[in-house]
Order: sequence, then C-alpha cells, then structure tokens
Amino acid sequence: MSGFAETPSDPPHFLGHRERLKTRFRDQGGDSVADYELLELILFQVVPRRDTKPIAKALLARFGTFSDVLAAPEARLVEVPGIGPSVATHLKLVHAAATRYARGAVRQRPLLGSWSAVIDYCRAAMAYEEKEQFRILFLDRKNVLIADEVQQVGTVDHTPVYPREVMKRALELSATAIVLVHNHPSGDPTPSRADIDMTKTIVDIAQPLGIAVHDHIIVGRQGHASFRALKLI
Repeated sequence: MSGFAETPSDPPHFLGHRERLKTRFRDQGGDSVADYELLELILFQVVPRRDTKPIAKALLARFGTFSDVLAAPEARLVEVPGIGPSVATHLKLVHAAATRYARGAVRQRPLLGSWSAVIDYCRAAMAYEEKEQFRILFLDRKNVLIADEVQQVGTVDHTPVYPREVMKRALELSATAIVLVHNHPSGDPTPSRADIDMTKTIVDIAQPLGIAVHDHIIVGRQGHASFRALKLI
C-alpha cells in the first residue's frame, strides 16, 4: 500500500498539472482553457507552492465570472481563502492591464468606426464597479478621442450629473462631440427615467453650442444599452 502514498521526497502533485496547463496555453492559446484554468495561470505567478485550482474555483464561486473576479475590490478578494494582499494586488494589476489594453484600442482612431472597441473598453472600465460612475468621452472634429474622464462617482444607484459642468469641460477641451457613459451596479443596463431626462437636458444644452452627443451608453454585468440604438437620442 505504501506504493500509493506520497513520500516527503515526492514533488507536489499539482506541479505536473501546472506544466500541462502551461503547455496547452502555449500551444493552443487562451481559448483552449476554461475560466478557472486561466485564473490558475494568473495565480501561478504569485502562489508558487500551493494547488491553485481550488483557489480559482473559490474565486469564481464567490464572484460569478472571470471578469467579476478581476473587477472585485481588493477588500473582497482577500475574504476568499488562499487570497492574501499580494495575490489580490496581482489580480488588480491584471485587471488594470486589461482595461489599459481596451483603452488603447479606442485611442488615435475615429470612435464611430470602432464602436465595438468602445463598448469593450467601457465595459472593462466600469461594468463591474460597485458604485455608479459617470464618464465622458470627448471627441474632436474627426471623432478621435481627446480625453476620457470620470466626471462623478455616486452611490450604488445614483450619480449626480451637472449638465452645465459637462458642457464647460467640453468647451475647455475644444471638443465638438461627446459620448456619455455610466454604469449600473445592479447589472441591468436598462435606462431609468432619470437617465433619459438627464440625457435630454445635456443634448438640449449641447446643441446650441455646436457639440454633438453621439450616444449615452449604460454598461452593466448583463450587457449594455445604447440610447442611440434605443432611439432615445
């Protein structure tokens, strides 16, 4: 029976699993691994001496999706067994890198010609935040991004928006068009009556100033809503 037991000199059982997973990722790419396996690959860098599969699965069980895990606050990540401050910081670093990558896809090119990249960036940056944020993308005459700024941060279900301040900032940047973006922490991106009324006010103020409001995008865990597509602008 001793032949079935590990001895102190045996290598940890998970090392072979790690090498097989790394090889599959190298040979077949990211689509060849499941969400928990991709999390394992990320955790390998900061958890060298433990089996990371249970940790990865515990993260997904707690937060729901791969994106939810990366977007979760550090204070909540460390509540998961096996996740200390350094591991939580590493996960937030990966999230920051993903957001920076998505933002790079919308810079230095006309936004209206790369709309899917705009949506991907907005979702990466905001969809999983626990508080509402109101963001504005400022565009020049060629619809190239001038600036991307979070104007306000509110509560879990409300962000104060001041339309005249929005226009003041657009004029300061010499923007000729803007895209409004905010998130719904509830997950449901359906516009509220307040969202619709606020957008109409901004459009009414912007029009005499020669500033176009191309869209108002609401992002959430369940997807996104476009005021333009819904014919609300």
